[in-house]
Amino acid sequence: MAAKRGRQTVRGMFQSLGVIMVAAGVMYLFIPHDEDAEPVKAKDYRVELVTAQRAAPYPVLAPEGLGEDWKATVVSYKREQGNAWQLGFLSPDTQYVSVNQSTTEPKKFVPKVTHSAKDTGRTQTVAGQEWQRWEGPKYDALVRTEGGATTVVTGTASFETLAEMAAALRSQQA
Repeated sequence: MAAKRGRQTVRGMFQSLGVIMVAAGVMYLFIPHDEDAEPVKAKDYRVELVTAQRAAPYPVLAPEGLGEDWKATVVSYKREQGNAWQLGFLSPDTQYVSVNQSTTEPKKFVPKVTHSAKDTGRTQTVAGQEWQRWEGPKYDALVRTEGGATTVVTGTASFETLAEMAAALRSQQA
């Protein structure tokens, strides 16, 4: 009797496994998965840019002249958080690059948006302007304070790509 009960338990286990496998197969067939689809949808940030330019007490920066292979993915302006402007991109080599500006004290703002990067004490000249180089465990950054605001170009990209973004930044007050 014990042997018969053991076979029933094993048989029940295989039956249950079969039902689970059939259910997983059906779900796989009906869940869309297009490997050729573009994984990131680009955002049009023009309306938010004009809004931020009207509201911010500093010249709000956005890139001009970058190729179409740069895709805007994040855009926000938060007046209540130190007039914080953020514009994030996916670079052509699929690295994240973000432009952040704020009137918040740089010692608080920069570590926050760079995920704890530290000032290296070195500088880098980009388009005739001197930027501080910050390095961190997650993001590196180029940092510049001017006109009452701190601008941080940060992300997972190389310093070369960050400099490309910094060189493209322009202000066109609304």
